Amino acid sequence: MTDGVLVADGERPREGGPGRKEVQVAVGILIRDDGAFLLTSRPAGKVYEGYWEFPGGKIEPGESVEQALRRELVEEIGISIGAVSPWKIERVDYPHALVCLNFCKVFDWSGQLHMHEGQLFAWQQLPVVVQPVLPGTVPVLKWLAGERQFDGATHPDPPPPP
Repeated sequence: MTDGVLVADGERPREGGPGRKEVQVAVGILIRDDGAFLLTSRPAGKVYEGYWEFPGGKIEPGESVEQALRRELVEEIGISIGAVSPWKIERVDYPHALVCLNFCKVFDWSGQLHMHEGQLFAWQQLPVVVQPVLPGTVPVLKWLAGERQFDGATHPDPPPPP
């Protein structure tokens, strides 16, 4: 969990004024065995069209984060997910909406990726090569990089003591 709110495009006016409602969003960090993670592009006609993000969507009334993530990933990219591991929460103040992003790691899924909204997808390693990246995605990339600094699988073990 992070403190505060990440302000995206701070020079642009906010829609809805200071009392606007926070939108709850479930976001999936799908991670393959090789450590690559899935990013998708924002579909045509949506705010931040063409920006890259982790897949997910709004949590509907009465849904848990996990239920919303399961529904959104079937609707958006055509896969069914296994276990969901809640990970971190980030609040982002975009000009069009104030969102609370509930990030969950997912290591198990079934089905073939099918981009139902015409978006693109890319399996990425750090550093990512797709651009531009949605502002709310940037902290996640930093968190992943921080975790991988201490991952013995991606970094050699230190030499044994003398």
